[in-house]
Amino acid sequence: MSQEHQIPPEVPGEKISKKAAKKEAAKLEKLRRRQEQEKLRSRQEQEEATRKTASKSLEEDDEFSSNYGDVTLNELQSTEDPKAGIWREAVEGKKWTEVSKLVEEIAGSEVLIRGRVHTYRVQPSIVFVILRQSGFTVQCVAKQSEETNVSVNMIKYLEKLSCESMVDVIGVAVLPKDPVKGTTQQVEIQVRKLYCVNKSLTRLPFSVEDAARSEVDIKKYLETGRKAVRVNQDTRLNHRVIDLRTPANQAIVALKSQLVNFFSENLLSKDFVNIFTPKLLAGSSEGGSAVFRLEYQGQPACLAQSPQLHKQMAICGDLRRVFEIGPVFRAEKSFSHRHLCEFVGLDVEMEIDKHYSEIMDLVDELFVSIFTSLNRKCKKELEAIGKRYPFQPLKFLEKTLRLTFEEGVQMLKEAGVEIDPLGDLNTESERKLGQLVLEKYNTEFYILHRFPTAVRPFYTMTCVDNPLYSNSFDVFIRGEEIISGAQRIHTPELLEQRAREHGIDVKTISTYIDSFRYGAPPHGGFGAGLERVVMLFCGLNNIRKTSLFPRDPQRLAP
Repeated sequence: MSQEHQIPPEVPGEKISKKAAKKEAAKLEKLRRRQEQEKLRSRQEQEEATRKTASKSLEEDDEFSSNYGDVTLNELQSTEDPKAGIWREAVEGKKWTEVSKLVEEIAGSEVLIRGRVHTYRVQPSIVFVILRQSGFTVQCVAKQSEETNVSVNMIKYLEKLSCESMVDVIGVAVLPKDPVKGTTQQVEIQVRKLYCVNKSLTRLPFSVEDAARSEVDIKKYLETGRKAVRVNQDTRLNHRVIDLRTPANQAIVALKSQLVNFFSENLLSKDFVNIFTPKLLAGSSEGGSAVFRLEYQGQPACLAQSPQLHKQMAICGDLRRVFEIGPVFRAEKSFSHRHLCEFVGLDVEMEIDKHYSEIMDLVDELFVSIFTSLNRKCKKELEAIGKRYPFQPLKFLEKTLRLTFEEGVQMLKEAGVEIDPLGDLNTESERKLGQLVLEKYNTEFYILHRFPTAVRPFYTMTCVDNPLYSNSFDVFIRGEEIISGAQRIHTPELLEQRAREHGIDVKTISTYIDSFRYGAPPHGGFGAGLERVVMLFCGLNNIRKTSLFPRDPQRLAP
């Protein structure tokens, strides 16, 4: 104890009272306790420093420390320096292998793969990581040993990886004795090096594993007493980036891509020209109120409800046969399972020689070819979709069935369903007719033509034998309409008359009508919605499942 805190010696002739002595003793006791706390704190700090030093020393002494870790930003900024970091050095001169290409034939080879941490499980000195890439999965095994170049610290590092993080793995592909369960690939990767390219949040809105489960799987989980999370549609769409990672959604996107490819290839082989029409218009292309209106440089304008007017103008420009794949905007107020405010239109327009049946001939050949190609070339995608959303393959005929609207009305009447012969079919009557057609003709894909003129757009040509009906048609899949088409009016006087009857200001479409004043060939065409075609071909219950980022009356994000 320091001299300044010792009890002062008694001065001769001066006495210290008991109260003062007690007070001084308490002061000294408090000081003693403080000094003991300071010593304890100092000792703890020394121990922590020693621990950190030892830990750092351990890491520095880890001869395999360059085999794992987080990739630095500097390395990911497209640097040309091969020694920018341990990841850059590790991957230098190597080529990435697609997870889908990890097959038995490459067993024994070293591979470099990139993917997301789908799931992982930890055992003493071993970590099993399921890596996922575009719906394909492979098991990666990191086992601590000098032979595998995997250290204790590397195992600890892997244990802290969060699901959905992006990682690069360098390892040896092997064929395990027992088949790997729960992965698409049957080879296994013995990990030698692993680097985290980008970390995911530890806590996600939902897991890809939960989102990928079908209702059948969830039911089995619950029956066996296991926990099963059902991710609802709004949650999925609010976090669509995560939802798109499921095998079924990966397959839906791929299937759409292939359908567009088959559509384009088929038409190009028939001398059609792919065109691109404007989406900002002065007036509506279809009439009615389902149009998005906006101001365009001080002028009233709207978003195109279809490329109808401009694809007809292209025909007048002697392009003869045209098609377009592009966005279509409808200010739908419907919240149904099959309506969107923005979708991808598959549109066709062509000259006709004698009869509008030539357009139906094209529809028949085109879509039968598309469906056949999808079934033959997209088996894996259809299997992935069916696993998540079980469905029966579409039934269609080699030669597509055609019925007149009047024949359809008669079939419904005989089944006890009364329909206005000059009105349109509602959703219930469409489904009922689809059921009747399936039972009678064993097909879920058919054409219904000669619709009442009153329910068709203003530019539709009327029938020569009865102006109450039109040279128009709809095409149905599984009892729902996917295509609408017709012969168009190509005389300007009749076009003006029909536009006025539909409440369209002729001035707003004057350039469209004028294009027919310079000579126009007889022509017609059709339009289909890509998302609806995919939805019905795959037997899905909601069109939002087939739209990458759906837009409906309540959804403008993400």
